[in-house]
Amino acid sequence: MSPDLTVGLSTSSVFPESTAVAFELASLLGYDGVEVMVGTDSMSQDSATLEALRDHYQIPILSIHAPCLLITQRVWGTEPWGKLEKARAVAEQLGASTVVVHPPFRWQRDYARSFEAGIARMEEVTDVRFAVENMYPWRAGPSSFGASLGAYAPDWDIRNQDYRHATVDLSHTAVSRTDPREMVADLGERVAHVHLADGTDSARDEHLVPGRGDQPVAEVLQSLRDFGFTGTVIAEVTTRGAANRDERIADLHETLEFTRSAWMKPQ
Repeated sequence: MSPDLTVGLSTSSVFPESTAVAFELASLLGYDGVEVMVGTDSMSQDSATLEALRDHYQIPILSIHAPCLLITQRVWGTEPWGKLEKARAVAEQLGASTVVVHPPFRWQRDYARSFEAGIARMEEVTDVRFAVENMYPWRAGPSSFGASLGAYAPDWDIRNQDYRHATVDLSHTAVSRTDPREMVADLGERVAHVHLADGTDSARDEHLVPGRGDQPVAEVLQSLRDFGFTGTVIAEVTTRGAANRDERIADLHETLEFTRSAWMKPQ
């Protein structure tokens, strides 16, 4: 294990298996911790269950991903700020340093209008970091001339707001056709958290195992290392196509080994 890098496993990386399986596999493979994606799995929503999993597998919970997806609109209530308050409370209870949050959907007008200032206020009352994640325009197809929809407000591109802490997701940069090296350089010390994955020029958010797409994943890791990144890298890859448990384990092992190898490799 590199002493300079903390690599966690997102519970979303074992879907369709359960949150408990993510803790099991993170411990088995030697990940440094877990990011809990709060979703439709009831285990992910219950702090007592998460605490029990943490203690049983002796693996820390590094971060909480607030329920920001379309399919989680009713998880932890329907009021957006209430969801973030709940995420903060759970993070504090479980010892997680970071809450990952997406920018609001454009139709959440009141929430979007106050989002940037509201996130800043929330960080004033806690040591938990609210790391806002880069998103992407929704595209109708792979063509560069295809229609797209700006579904997030104030913006999918988090460089256009003054968030204190940011999450950079390398699958999302693929969809938005953004150079993640430029994004990391532009955000600088505000990069507190990374969702590590790969992607191609696809309208789908692919979350491929690193090395299976065309994103400069290794270069981004080396750039972060060279400017003194002290945040957390979370493997957020899709293994839903795995034929069995062994194949899922192999994908997650490959992701971890890629990350640590790239971090240690001279640029």
